[in-house]
Amino acid sequence: MKTLLVLRHAKSSWNDPALDDHERPLNDRGLRDAPRMGQLVREYGLIPDVVLSSDAVRARLTAEAVADVAGCTGEILLDPRLYLAGPADILSLLPSVRENAETVMIVGHNPGLEQLVEQLTGKRHDLPTAALAQIDLPIDQWRDLTLSTRGTLVGLWRPKELT
Repeated sequence: MKTLLVLRHAKSSWNDPALDDHERPLNDRGLRDAPRMGQLVREYGLIPDVVLSSDAVRARLTAEAVADVAGCTGEILLDPRLYLAGPADILSLLPSVRENAETVMIVGHNPGLEQLVEQLTGKRHDLPTAALAQIDLPIDQWRDLTLSTRGTLVGLWRPKELT
């Protein structure tokens, strides 16, 4: 059994219209929500062994804030292929994760993350910014994960629903 954590990047800023989409930073709400999700990860004992993140600024900053507050000592791997990736592209990166990693967190973008959660669980779920989904997967090795693997949605947390 492996655990996949799917985290959409926190809310980003649109203050500078000259910035390329890839370069947009987090806004005040994003800077507040990312650490809150890190605290949730720590409290629920979901600390990832590996974090795979889009290299977009807003995703990288989210991944770093969550990992820092959660106390994650594992690797944060930035991958440009996660920027606006679909489910097949996201899953194609997981075989490269070290096999002894029991929990992996993916930090990326919609609509690909919502599509991935739906593909793996069989049900559509909204993932607003900084939302986190926990999916348990009936696999022993990350290389065994395919689009036809059926996982179980164990938890879904949205920042607005946290107290």
